[in-house]
Amino acid sequence: MDDVDAVQAQIARNMLASGDWVTARLDGVAYLEKAPLVYWTMASSYAIFGVHDWAARIPIALAAIALCLLTAWFGGWAFSRDAGFYAGLCLATCVGLYLFTRILIPDVMLTGTIALALLAFLRALEEDEPHPRLWAFILAASLGVGLLLKSLIAVVFPCGAALVYLLVTRQLLRKQTWHRLHPWSGVAVILLIAAPWHVLATLRNPPYFAFTLHSGPGEYHGFLWFYFINEQLLRFLNLRYPRDYNTVPRLYFWLLNLVWLFPWTVYLPATARLSYKPADRAGRARLLALCWAAFVLVFFTFSTTQEYYTMPCYPAFALLLGSAMATDGESALMRYGTKLLAVLTGLCAIPATAILVLVRGVPTPGDISSALTSHPAAYTLALGHLEDLTLRSFAYLRAPLALAAVAFLLGAIGAWFLKTKRAYLTIALMMVLFIHAARLAMAIFDPYMSSHPLATSLNRVPTGKLIVDDQYYAFSAVFFYTNRRGLLLNGRVTNLEYGSYAPGAPDVFINDTEFKNLWLSNQRYYLVAYHSALPRFRSLVGSGNLHMIIQSGGQVLLTNEPSRAVANASCESIQPRQSVVAR
Repeated sequence: MDDVDAVQAQIARNMLASGDWVTARLDGVAYLEKAPLVYWTMASSYAIFGVHDWAARIPIALAAIALCLLTAWFGGWAFSRDAGFYAGLCLATCVGLYLFTRILIPDVMLTGTIALALLAFLRALEEDEPHPRLWAFILAASLGVGLLLKSLIAVVFPCGAALVYLLVTRQLLRKQTWHRLHPWSGVAVILLIAAPWHVLATLRNPPYFAFTLHSGPGEYHGFLWFYFINEQLLRFLNLRYPRDYNTVPRLYFWLLNLVWLFPWTVYLPATARLSYKPADRAGRARLLALCWAAFVLVFFTFSTTQEYYTMPCYPAFALLLGSAMATDGESALMRYGTKLLAVLTGLCAIPATAILVLVRGVPTPGDISSALTSHPAAYTLALGHLEDLTLRSFAYLRAPLALAAVAFLLGAIGAWFLKTKRAYLTIALMMVLFIHAARLAMAIFDPYMSSHPLATSLNRVPTGKLIVDDQYYAFSAVFFYTNRRGLLLNGRVTNLEYGSYAPGAPDVFINDTEFKNLWLSNQRYYLVAYHSALPRFRSLVGSGNLHMIIQSGGQVLLTNEPSRAVANASCESIQPRQSVVAR
């Protein structure tokens, strides 16, 4: 998809091709915002399987599987085999884990390092643990790897949760606690893992030190300042520039966790009846899970937030849910939760079925983009595109909507008539079907969410220079699927703006005047833009100098040399559609 998905994939490809595994680059411009390990894993996948979009997703997919297995292992060790199984099942089939692993962001990997760090922390403190030093080493190694995935929060979250736990259990000032955790050797392990990249990135992207807290256009202070001060501190305070992100209102941020943990949210009230006294291993694990989830949620209450920022606490909730499902499966709260879920899923099946009836016979010309509305202001949020849906758009989604209706109906019947383990398994099956329906829907949305069709046509036409009308992120799939650089028209904004001011940065940014001169020259150019921008380009260079190759999903590919483009483009790409959403 466009945006961060193809951006991450292309950075990894650039690293593999250039041999520079220290500084991430897009279109030749230094991209200094993120830690490198997610790029390294994707580049390694490319080296093994070749450069493909599916190869880029393998590390994220493996990380999601590993996280579920780790959570099951954690629960099995802390509570019981059944509790571990249910904890892993809850995590594997909840809405949030599926939804936020559809894009190439490292949060599921980060969540894995946090979960492993806290498991290692608890095991290192266990009096009957025969290898506390080994677990202290695993704790430190997890923190070091986390630093290479998501920077400081990879240390702040597990250490913050652990400190709260030690404070509550009155172990914070005990000598024995720190003797078992081996903090000084742990710091050495963390530095051994994480420091080399930070040092190299600083040395290769000077200046080395800058102490200003001001962040604004035209300023460049090197890697160290941007990565730690601007990206970490100023972003937390919502003072970062460029402000290429949005924030979810606090109340929604908290309440949306009920959606991300669905369908298992209905069992959260039962976790209140569990024992959190640190008298035994199970009680200590529950207390740690509570401190873990609470710390993450409270931390982001005082910071800028996105919907997926709470993923690091999903395993904590899964552990509590698994413990409740295994120990209190017959309790009144669990029974009421199952019945409530039956009602909720039944209510979901009704509108899904009703929509199927309403869109019966509705024609579906072209792709789904012709039936969607546009809300660009919402696209900085992870679920912003949901606002684009219309009733007519569901005509394109008949198959996934029908499968979702079947899934909800199955869940309603199973939750109402079955008990405990059988009910849980039926609910999990419902989510497997629902997730498959969501996958089918995402494939239908592909022309709208990705500029892949434009890239396919661009690969078929004669060689020419590429111009993209917007920032790099807007059409990042074009860069990935064509593996070429391009000029960014009025695109010196957001993510590449800071790196564009670095010494030696390539001159890839142009304005309207420069575009006009290039487009009217004798050299062949290709332009990727939104359909809604066509009137602007007509006024710049005239309609006679704009020749359509393809339009798809509200996006267009144009050239200034018509005959050769038409001769080499696929036949179905030549004829423009009449109704295209303006984005």
